[in-house]
Amino acid sequence: MVAVLRRYDQAQILQRDDLGDLRFRKLLTSEAWATLPQAVRKRFSKRLVGGATALFAGRVTEVRISRLGCLLSQVLRMIGAPLPLFRDVGVPTVVTVTEDVKTGGQIWSRMYCNRTGFPQVIHSAKQFSGPTGLEEFIGCGISMALHVEASEEGLTFTSAGYFIRLASWRMPLPKLLSPGRVTVKHRALANSEFEFSLLVKHQLFGELIYQSAIYRDQ
Repeated sequence: MVAVLRRYDQAQILQRDDLGDLRFRKLLTSEAWATLPQAVRKRFSKRLVGGATALFAGRVTEVRISRLGCLLSQVLRMIGAPLPLFRDVGVPTVVTVTEDVKTGGQIWSRMYCNRTGFPQVIHSAKQFSGPTGLEEFIGCGISMALHVEASEEGLTFTSAGYFIRLASWRMPLPKLLSPGRVTVKHRALANSEFEFSLLVKHQLFGELIYQSAIYRDQ
């Protein structure tokens, strides 16, 4: 009897594992999720329990940084440099995603090489909380809410407000201090590759930063 119950428990665990990670899927309607390419659905449904890590490697393909964007990137070095600092293209880049056991979210680490020194490493944490259901924390209690949209090409994440959070205290960041709208796109390409692009655009000053890179699952 004990052996039968043990096999049943193991079967239940395997069944739950087969479901994958449903947290990103719950941010979209069933119809929107179904429009995504299969590779994108699989990538954003991968379970990362037990210390598992998702690894993506590729190369930077395009970078544009205005003077004001350069100033913004330098100022934000005080909270961990969450925006690109270099304009090098054709250089290696690596992204790792791990589970954040403490918060129930994910830790994203992005490394961008350059031709003048050590690579830039950007850390951020995605949490499935807040007004839109998804927030990204970039350091020093600063976070931005993200709105998620799906298309036949992939996923688009758009900033929907910035916040300062310390413990249970939470305050919206004044628009005057906002860097502008951040748009991140995950676009499926041929040969199992995908493009990851970042656009920071200010309402008054236009495009500040644009960076794109092409990756492949490792």
